[in-house]
Amino acid sequence: MTVVITGASRGIGKELINFFLENKSHVIAISSNIGKVKAHTLLKTIAADFTNTEEVFAVAEKIKKSTKEVSILINNAATLVSKPFKDISVTDFENTYKVNVEAPFFLTQQLADIMGITKTAHIVNISSMGGFMGSAKFAGLSAYSSSKGALTTLTECLAEELKDKNIHANCLCLGAVNTEMLKQAFPNYQADVNPKQMAQYIGEFAVNGHIYFNGKVIPVSLSTP
Repeated sequence: MTVVITGASRGIGKELINFFLENKSHVIAISSNIGKVKAHTLLKTIAADFTNTEEVFAVAEKIKKSTKEVSILINNAATLVSKPFKDISVTDFENTYKVNVEAPFFLTQQLADIMGITKTAHIVNISSMGGFMGSAKFAGLSAYSSSKGALTTLTECLAEELKDKNIHANCLCLGAVNTEMLKQAFPNYQADVNPKQMAQYIGEFAVNGHIYFNGKVIPVSLSTP
């Protein structure tokens, strides 16, 4: 089984690598800071800056050259801007949407041809409770939360588009996890969940969730935020 993980150099992404390597899966890890990822015989690393759309397509080509089939794609990479609405710049907005929406859109598009070939493949998009409809919203996170909302809707669209290709797509909207990104958004907040715990949940869901779900947006949260 080959698993592709984006945003793999820290936090949940880093722990996802450990989860799948411990389960003897082949892992392709993608990050702009991929040098932080430790080498392993079952691990291939690819450096990419997802604010550059051309690099998303280049990553897809490298993956296609290195494996015949992707069983699981976890679109985990994300960026966050924490600023008042009036201070969000065009660059802030565009880069947030490039990483959080555009990159998973086009990476999935380019990898779909090598998914679902021998068994049902699973796309897991990692969103946020900030992008979950009806959840509490917080000042300063307009670009981030709206981009994560777009990712949840994209997931529903992918499930419909790919249902005849033996590919299922689901979205996990995560609550607070003690990561660098949480500290950026809520500097004084201490979550009850650590990255390893959440990676365990996501990893198990990625392996088995497609058996029960397709096109679902699932909140995974103990608290607000």
